[in-house]
Amino acid sequence: MKKPMVYFLCTGNSCRSQIADGFLRALGGDRYEVKSAGLEAHGLNPRAVQTMQEAGIDISSHTSDVIDTEILKEADYIITLCGHANDHCPVVHNDKAERWHWGFEDPAKATGTEEEIMAQFSTVRDSIKERIERFLKEGK
Repeated sequence: MKKPMVYFLCTGNSCRSQIADGFLRALGGDRYEVKSAGLEAHGLNPRAVQTMQEAGIDISSHTSDVIDTEILKEADYIITLCGHANDHCPVVHNDKAERWHWGFEDPAKATGTEEEIMAQFSTVRDSIKERIERFLKEGK
């Protein structure tokens, strides 16, 4: 049986959507097919890779991809992780997909010392993990 597909969308597919993708694959990959993309491809953020390694998940082989309209049509869940993607996501001709917006601050915009920036990445990572766990428990 085909697993339901979750498509995480963000502006650049470099941080938040990659973190969500990594957590859902690790925690629910047996139940869901997981993909992520952005309005643009900004490349995988090295700090996102680092913060996920600290959580025991390796996303270093992920790629930063632009939204694919064919995948949008096939997705069962379309989840935006930033307001910009939510506002600018292409019109989806997919009546079966549930579309949700889970807004998280962009850790890539954090300023300060490296320690302060990484603390922001950790905070966002932990918030995304909690949201993924709720999705797996409640299906929403």
